[in-house]
Amino acid sequence: MTDSYAIPADLLYTKEHEWARLEGSAARVGITEYAAKTLNDVVYLSLPSLGTSLKQYGSFGTIESIKAVSELYSPLSGTVRRLNSELQTRPELVNQSPYGEGWIVEIDASNLAEERTKLLGPDQYAEFLATLGK
Repeated sequence: MTDSYAIPADLLYTKEHEWARLEGSAARVGITEYAAKTLNDVVYLSLPSLGTSLKQYGSFGTIESIKAVSELYSPLSGTVRRLNSELQTRPELVNQSPYGEGWIVEIDASNLAEERTKLLGPDQYAEFLATLGK
């Protein structure tokens, strides 16, 4: 099951299929390869403004594919410090490079020490995917 999905070891994950790459007290956020493949062709993202406060597991926008519109959930609480503006004209980057050029937002994490313990490590995320039966 998980053999067909990349699960980078340097990321933390949510059960909603978002990832966080920690860089000091900041986190770069995107969706996992599993989510990107499940959504199929991403055509549009609705994202928050710079400076927006996010709560861990709270919705911060939507991602639209030819199949469905899905909520995006923040893996950590904090403030949006950067948006991937490239996604406005090239939303397909989410599908093509979910862990690279397809990142979605960067946040300044406000409660990193406590909240990171509520996220899944790569092995835990792989185990979670195995329970989905896909």
